[in-house]
Amino acid sequence: MKLNFEDLIVFENDDYILINKPPHVASLDERTTDRGGQSILRMAKAYHADAQLGHRLDKETSGILAIAKNPEAYRHLAMQFEHREVTKRYHAVTNGVHNFEGISVYLPISPIKDGTAVRIDREKGKIAETIFNTLQAYRTTTLVECMPITGRMHQIRVHLMCLKAPIVNDPTYGGEPVFLSDVKRKFNLKEGTEELPLIQRVALHAHSLTFTLLDGEEQTFVAPYPKDFGVLVKQLEKFS
Repeated sequence: MKLNFEDLIVFENDDYILINKPPHVASLDERTTDRGGQSILRMAKAYHADAQLGHRLDKETSGILAIAKNPEAYRHLAMQFEHREVTKRYHAVTNGVHNFEGISVYLPISPIKDGTAVRIDREKGKIAETIFNTLQAYRTTTLVECMPITGRMHQIRVHLMCLKAPIVNDPTYGGEPVFLSDVKRKFNLKEGTEELPLIQRVALHAHSLTFTLLDGEEQTFVAPYPKDFGVLVKQLEKFS
């Protein structure tokens, strides 16, 4: 299925394009670019030649992503990221029932050897901090707001694992899939069919991004849930 870049746009002015990135699409070109070579950067450059990504999202993660349309806009956003003036709010569905109220996890992170995952490393790791708030607790899972203060790879995922609240369907960091049979009391599966998880990726969505535009105005951009994440939350609410 070929994506249409214009369909992803949630905001655009002369300097920035904010998109709602679909899951399973890489931010940057991968060494093995699939989907007929579709990465967000490649699509953005086809739409606007000078486009540069202001930050990245993991391939499986959906949500709000800022793209600069000119070098000045890129620098302006990069400086805000560097000075930790950008507010990022993610929504994650985690395994287990948790009551987080402004819980801060401050644990350093370093990549493991092949660079595909990270671990907590108190000696050589880079400083990483995330703040967590429970948005809604369900029967066996919790919808959590995650605010990364720093921007390390897989930071939210590994920090939630440290809180014994791994993200649903995130096997790298201990997350288990969620099935309808887990949440619906009288669930009958048709004989001979295999039950699929309610979401077939890491249940993490970049919900909003707040930063200052070039005219000095601070603005918050929100990305609605994509279909798979929305269905997951709806089912959890329905049967909790």
